[in-house]
Amino acid sequence: MFVAWIVAAALCLPAFAQDSSAKPPRSAAKKPPNEVSQARREQAKIYETRGEEVPATYVTDRALLSYGSTLLADFINTLANLGPSDRWLDIGAGQGRAILEYYGERFDAMNPEGRDRRGSKAQSVALSIEDRRTAEWHKIAAALEPGKISYLHGKRLREYTPAELGRFQLASDVYGGFSYSSDLSRFMARILDLLKTGGSFYTLLINVQTASATSKGGKRDAEFQTEILAADGMPVGICAWLRQIGCAEVTCDTDPRSETPIERYRIRKTCEQVSVPVLEPVHFAAGTPPVRVFRLVAPIAPQLP
Repeated sequence: MFVAWIVAAALCLPAFAQDSSAKPPRSAAKKPPNEVSQARREQAKIYETRGEEVPATYVTDRALLSYGSTLLADFINTLANLGPSDRWLDIGAGQGRAILEYYGERFDAMNPEGRDRRGSKAQSVALSIEDRRTAEWHKIAAALEPGKISYLHGKRLREYTPAELGRFQLASDVYGGFSYSSDLSRFMARILDLLKTGGSFYTLLINVQTASATSKGGKRDAEFQTEILAADGMPVGICAWLRQIGCAEVTCDTDPRSETPIERYRIRKTCEQVSVPVLEPVHFAAGTPPVRVFRLVAPIAPQLP
C-alpha cells in the first residue's frame, strides 16, 4: 500500500514548462518598475482563473499524500506528532485538501504511532491568495469542533497582522508563497516570525541550482526558475542563503525522482533573534510558478565545513 501511495504522489508533481521569453537576463540588471508592475498584474490574472481557465501547472487540490512525497521525508512524522495544543499553517493551500485529509481516519490508520497524543489533532489554518474552498471543506469544517480549522484568503502573507494569524509549531508550503513571492527575504522573515521557537517550516523549489551543483563553483550557465545572484553575477545557492539566516537550522536535499532539479528544505527556528539576509528582487516574470531572480544585498559569510 505504501508503494502505491508513493507512485500516486509522484503523479502529483507539477509539470515544468516555461516559455523562453520569460527567461531572466544574464546581467541580473534590475527590471524597470513598469515592467515589474505588468508582470505582477499578469501573475494576479493567474490567481483569478477558475474552472477550465486554470493552468494545468497551477495545482489547487494537492492531497496530503503529495505533501508527504514531495517535502522532506520527515514532514508527515512531524505533522503526526502535533498535539491538540499545536497549530499548523499551510501556505498556498488551494482547496485545503491536505488539511481535510489530516483529520480523516486514513491519516490515523497510516500513522498509528502517537495517535493517543494527537487526540483531536492540532488546529490548522489554510492560507490561499484566492478562495478555492469546496463543499467538502464546509462540510468537514462544520463537523469539527469550532475553531479547529480555518481558511484565510484574499491577502498575501505579509498583509496579515500577527494577531490575525497567531503562532505555529509547523508551517508547510508546497509550491505556494515560497515559490511565488516577489520578495523572498521578506517572506522568510515573516514565516519565521510566525513560528514558535522549535517550530519548523517545510517547503521546496523547482528548477533551481542545487546545493551540490553550486558547491562546484563556476559562473551561471543555465536559466533557473528561482535564482539568487551575488553582486558579481555569481550564483548563490538557495540552501546557502537559507543557512545564513540567524536563529535557524536548515536541512536541504534534492528530489531524486525528478528530472527537473527540485530542492527541498526544512527550516527550524532555534531562537527568537531571527535575521534574514536581504535579497533585492531584480527580475520577475509571471508563470506557474513565476521566474524570479534576486540579488544578495550583502555578501554571504563562508560556511564552516
